[in-house]
Order: sequence, then structure tokens, then C-alpha cells
Amino acid sequence: MPSEREEAGLPLYPELRWVTLQAMRDMPLPASNVEINEAVADLLGLSTEQRAVMHYQSSGARRTELEYRVAWARTALRVAGAIDSVGRAAWTVTVEGRRVHQDVIDRRYGRHLAERAEQRKRQQRVETPSPPGEDGPESPADVDWKEQLLARLGELSPAGFEQLAGRLLITAGFHDVAVLGQSGDGGIDCVGAYRLSLVSFPTYVQCKRYQGSVGAGMVRDLRGAMVGRGDRGLLITTGTFTKSARSEATRDGAPPIELIDGDALCDLLKDYKLGVRVTERIVEDIDVEDDYFERLEQ
Repeated sequence: MPSEREEAGLPLYPELRWVTLQAMRDMPLPASNVEINEAVADLLGLSTEQRAVMHYQSSGARRTELEYRVAWARTALRVAGAIDSVGRAAWTVTVEGRRVHQDVIDRRYGRHLAERAEQRKRQQRVETPSPPGEDGPESPADVDWKEQLLARLGELSPAGFEQLAGRLLITAGFHDVAVLGQSGDGGIDCVGAYRLSLVSFPTYVQCKRYQGSVGAGMVRDLRGAMVGRGDRGLLITTGTFTKSARSEATRDGAPPIELIDGDALCDLLKDYKLGVRVTERIVEDIDVEDDYFERLEQ
């Protein structure tokens, strides 16, 4: 009896790579993960039910089967040089990607997998990659961890994301941290104080769980919410900041606003090990020195 994932009617991985590239060639770029997923689903003519089929992951992360498979497709296309990331979780098609054919994509990615397999042998690690067409061409650990993390952050509720911001402040050394959330406190989501020597600076935080870009208007909104309270603000987003937002954050004569985009947020969560587990491995490359033994015979 076919599984729910098989019934989703999605192409196998080699074909899906090509479908994903075709969809991206025909859409406005750069595009976010969500926009690419929707374009692929539209090109395949998937029903609402097919788009909603969930993929099981032992890590507990929740994503649809479509999201999971298209993420693999993007990884393969990037390795093949057909697409490239622009900022955080935004993609564009390269010049090569505009003219490359499907067989070239498959050949380049196949060579990449062969090189990885050879590397694993050299490192004397025993791994069994999932066969293509089943659970993906590579181990889940091979996926861009920031992409995985941002996808998981996108599944948090606004309240959950605010709680994460509060824990980040505490771990980073802030004290008197309070998560205000939906308490109607003028758009301020969190507040904390950072002590520098003998002086303590209250900092007001706004959280934006966005897929796209945060503009200058949100920077000004945070400043407005800070009036009469303090002059140090922090804006955290899972997306990116526009050029105008960055200019507004450092505008002369206005209280400066610190900006943390999705890429920087991932690095902070990794550094402080908040929802990110880092496993360090030591790999030894051992070679027998024939010259040494030959000298013993001289």
C-alpha cells in the first residue's frame, strides 16, 4: 500500500531538480524559499491536499514533503552552479543556470556525490546515504543548517519567537529581561538591560518573523515605540533588511537601532547553542612514510 508521501504525486529527485530550475527561470527573482515552493507546486499542478502532505523527520522539525524535496533540489542546483543564494533564504538563477540542460545538472551533482563518498572513505567514516528517489540524495546533515534553522523558526508562533528572543538576550548577558509580547506595550516585544562597567543601558526589542525584507518603516516604528523610555533599540528578524532600513538604523540625529537579520540570528543561536547542537569531529589523515623505512636500510 503506498505511503502518504508516495501518494503526494511528487516527481523523484532527479526530475524535481529540473522542475525547480524551470520554475525559477520563469519567476521574478530573487525569490524566497516559500515563493519557489509555490512556483514548483503551480508548475506541477499540485492540489491543496498534495501541497499539505507532511514529511516526517526524526529531529521533530515539521515541513511539508514539497518543502523537503524542493530544499534538496535547491541544494543540488546550487552545487551544480545553476542557482545561487542572495542574502538569507533568497535565491536567483545564475547565467549558467539560464542555459544549462538537465543532463548537465545530473552529471555535475552525481560527480559531487561521488566526491563526497570518496571523502567519507578517506575519513574512515561509515555512512549509508539514502538512495536517490527515497529520502533524498544525501544525509539530512548535509542540508544547509541555516536554511533548516530558518525554516524551523518560521514555524514558531509570534509568541514563541518572542520567547526565543528573550532567551537570547539572557544568554548574551542582559539582565532584567522581560518578554512583553501581546501585552499592548506600544509594539515593544522584549526589554532588557545591558551593563557596561558601572552603567546599565535599557534596550527595547522588536521581533519580526518574516520571510522577506524588513524596510525602513519598521525601524522608524521601533523608534516611535521607544520615545520616552530609552534610546537603545534592537530589531530582530528571520528575514533580511533593505538598504533603506540599514540607512535609517544609523541615521544621524536619531537613536541608533541595532539590526539582526536571519543570517546573523542563526550565527548567534549557534554560538550560544540555543536550539542548535554543535558536534565537533576530529579527523586524522594517516599516511605511511616509505622514505623513513627506506632510510633504515641504508
